Amino acid sequence: MAPGANHPLLEVRHLQVRYGTRLAVAAVNFDIAPGESLGLVGESGSGKTSIARALLRLIPADGSANFQGHNLMSLRGEALRATREHLQVVFQNPHGALDPRMNVAALVAEPLLEFRPALDENARLETAAAMLAQVGLGPEHLARFPHQLSGGQVQRVGIARALILRPKLLICDEPTAALDVSIRAQIANLLRDLRDQLRLSLLLITHDLATVRFLCDRIAVLYRGQIVEMAARETIFQAPLHPYTRALLAAHPAPDPTQLRPPTPPLGVIAHALIPAGSAGQVGGCSYRDRCPIAVPRCANEIPLPRQIGSTQVTCHRADE
Repeated sequence: MAPGANHPLLEVRHLQVRYGTRLAVAAVNFDIAPGESLGLVGESGSGKTSIARALLRLIPADGSANFQGHNLMSLRGEALRATREHLQVVFQNPHGALDPRMNVAALVAEPLLEFRPALDENARLETAAAMLAQVGLGPEHLARFPHQLSGGQVQRVGIARALILRPKLLICDEPTAALDVSIRAQIANLLRDLRDQLRLSLLLITHDLATVRFLCDRIAVLYRGQIVEMAARETIFQAPLHPYTRALLAAHPAPDPTQLRPPTPPLGVIAHALIPAGSAGQVGGCSYRDRCPIAVPRCANEIPLPRQIGSTQVTCHRADE
């Protein structure tokens, strides 16, 4: 059944990703509604990019990802190709994502060759120019090559290329990480404006808490391949329940020193809580227990299950104590 107004655009259930014998993503569940922005945050190695690559079918994965009434994990051939029109991606490294031998016009118009074959060359060029204007680039950029552009301009080209087919869902994998701080703000503003103008759903993968707070409606916090907390943006920032979420927020500098923040753990607790961890799916007990300042014997013996506390989904035995 095709999704209607009351159905999620994307419904992910029990998504698992393995690299050899290592479990990188363990039974992840989340939904994205039409027009909604969901942020996936967590430290390096938490499984954020693996989730994105699995949804894009760039790596094998188990579980299901229902997108517009079709399970992405089971699509093959023409059915998978047709779905890619509605599911596009902006990569972290803008220079690495674009063919250096193609000029901007060819790069932005290339998806039209595949999915709009009835358009002639002039129509493709006009569409590409209009899309470039929408991301803040002028016709003078059409003949340039990626190496002739700044980092911010190249990322704008990547965004234009991803949006020229008017997809329903845009996956952004660290879209501002490779940019200078001032350019990051410009790209974040651009993504928010385009999201609103085009009524896009957005899956933002980042470790930048400021960007996710600016762009996203809801936030899912990942630790070792599992979602440990998921709630509305301001609920996460103002009333985090999981000790790992609290440690992440406490380690992030506040742009405004007068801004109200959740209670901050002692520095020693923060340092311990952010020690790099191993792979996902630790057997027996909570996978965060060795770093958790509030762990009790139960945490070593019993795996916590996701539960609802108010409007927050949290995976912790002691979150409401």
